[in-house]
Amino acid sequence: MTASITWVQIGDLHMDEADGWQSRDRLERIVAQINTHVGAGADFVFLPGDNANHATPEQYRVITAALAPLRTPVRVITGDHDFELGHTDHFEAAFSSAERAEVEVIAGHRCIFLDVISPGAGGPDFRVTMHHRNRLLEELARAEAEGQVPLVFMHAYPGDLAADGAEIARIFADARVAFVATGHTHYNEVLNDGRVIYAATRSTGQIEEDDGCPGFAITCVHGSVPSWRFRRLDDAWPHVQIVAPCDIRLVTRPADPHQVPRPGLVRIAARVFGDTAEAEMEISVDGGPAEPMWFIDSIAQADIRIDLPGLHRIEVTCGTARDCIDLLVRDADEVPKRRLPVALGQDCHAIGAWPQAGLLGTQLGPNKNGMGW
Repeated sequence: MTASITWVQIGDLHMDEADGWQSRDRLERIVAQINTHVGAGADFVFLPGDNANHATPEQYRVITAALAPLRTPVRVITGDHDFELGHTDHFEAAFSSAERAEVEVIAGHRCIFLDVISPGAGGPDFRVTMHHRNRLLEELARAEAEGQVPLVFMHAYPGDLAADGAEIARIFADARVAFVATGHTHYNEVLNDGRVIYAATRSTGQIEEDDGCPGFAITCVHGSVPSWRFRRLDDAWPHVQIVAPCDIRLVTRPADPHQVPRPGLVRIAARVFGDTAEAEMEISVDGGPAEPMWFIDSIAQADIRIDLPGLHRIEVTCGTARDCIDLLVRDADEVPKRRLPVALGQDCHAIGAWPQAGLLGTQLGPNKNGMGW
């Protein structure tokens, strides 16, 4: 069976007493939902930086206290707000070395946590030192040598780097990085530059889109196939997520049958989180009759026949919960045409609104159209 890695991403906390510890209350609700509905279904919970709004010991104390009940491992990196004092001493004191891991291999996926903060001069001055660039190259080479799928976790897109962003994005593309998880934007956004998928999760504090509604993202990489969904805190459970093949919006390897299958029997895989004791997993194609799925470990699967090349609507349901993708099916003898990559790792490749995944396409935050936080 294809190995999967799943993580929950909590957007930038910006923990601050100035707003009445708003992010603390939201973080406590998120932790409770993860414990109740996700649990061991996720390999870790990821915090993508800008954790403490002013990097003070008290702000970190509030964060770690809110995280204390969490039963899923935490992985955390720095953002520019964590470097506001010109050092990360308080950040490092708050989180253990395991929680600040630089690299970790999970289910055949090499997770690389990349520091783009401390080389800068404070503020949104993102850079990668030669040391970190060399370490990145080494870890990507290890992934290739050991047959692992590389994943990267960093605070901002390569296009946000003050220097060498194009080079870093090219490194990701050449190494066939399957997914890059980021923060910084304050809004939900997914980029597909034709080679790599990038996804930023809505911040937990300082939210401007969607009437300020907080939530978290669930990301799964099933082998080399990415899926991403954002959940608002008031969304009902259970949560269904199709993890393979990928939606056409997330295709980066058009010749790979795991992303773009051939006509015939196509295996669909899905995850479900939450109470499913009285509900069955079912799948339908193009609005046709529903068929049952079966479970292997925690993955629901079904082999469905799709003989016609083209775009097909796949829907998976579990009770009232549902997920759907637009699946491209291509004949084996058709050679996909690909243009030369342009502006790798930049937000001009944002896929735009995708309501099913929780994407509004507003770009309403400090990077683009929002307030001057």
